[in-house]
Amino acid sequence: MTPSPVSPLHGPLSGFRGVSLAANVPGPVAAQLLRQEGMTWIKVEAPAGDMLAGAAPGMYRELAEGLDVRTVDLRRPEGQAALQEWLRGADLLLTSQRPGALARLGITAESLAQWNPALCWVEIVGDADEPEVPGHDLTYQLQAGLVRPPQMPTTLLADLSGAQEAARAALGLLLGRARGAEERHRRVGLKQAAYAMALPVRHGLTAEGGWLSGANPEYRLYALHDGWAGVAALEPHFAQRLSEVLTDQPLEEFLLTLTVEECNTLAHERDLPIHAINH
Repeated sequence: MTPSPVSPLHGPLSGFRGVSLAANVPGPVAAQLLRQEGMTWIKVEAPAGDMLAGAAPGMYRELAEGLDVRTVDLRRPEGQAALQEWLRGADLLLTSQRPGALARLGITAESLAQWNPALCWVEIVGDADEPEVPGHDLTYQLQAGLVRPPQMPTTLLADLSGAQEAARAALGLLLGRARGAEERHRRVGLKQAAYAMALPVRHGLTAEGGWLSGANPEYRLYALHDGWAGVAALEPHFAQRLSEVLTDQPLEEFLLTLTVEECNTLAHERDLPIHAINH
């Protein structure tokens, strides 16, 4: 993740304390975003650990940076007692389990209000409308029209955008609390986050034939001699500048003669929105 320009020790959320029961990607990303603004965290992990630690150790370490990670069995009375003690002194609880699983651990809006009436709770679920229905980033991207089978997603759009929404929900709850609002709980759905990311698709901007779909020759991927170039000369002044470089030669033919290095040099020298990469 991109480091915050402000030291967490002096960030706007300095003094706020969070407890996270969220594993995998969305919850840890949200916690890290808030940590970079100054919030301190206890991350509670089950004895089996966070699945992400085995799947992507480097990513796990990056997302756990600066968090107080504690291994606790919440199915045992001593584990639940420890959690309740931490929550009594916290400002925010972050979860990513289904409501039924949380209820079996004694975590409900009613119980949290008894332990700490000031505690805010951001609940990340798969589908905010049907939170008990299982799913993952892949299924939500597929439903939102962000995947073109059989190609797998390049990144975890539902998870990452859901994390952003969770961080925003946390800020809304904390600011509202400071202004006297009674709201203490918000539910964030990854399915809904993916649907929000599909806004350009739904309105035809990136759908097949759309303005940013590759149908526009000034906004398209082109083959180079040894790689690929992304051309994004949409604005008239960029398009004019590009046409001056081409001198009536077809763009596709011109780029095919360039190497990646030559293409990037040209883009820099002519101030063009073009970037090239190797195969």
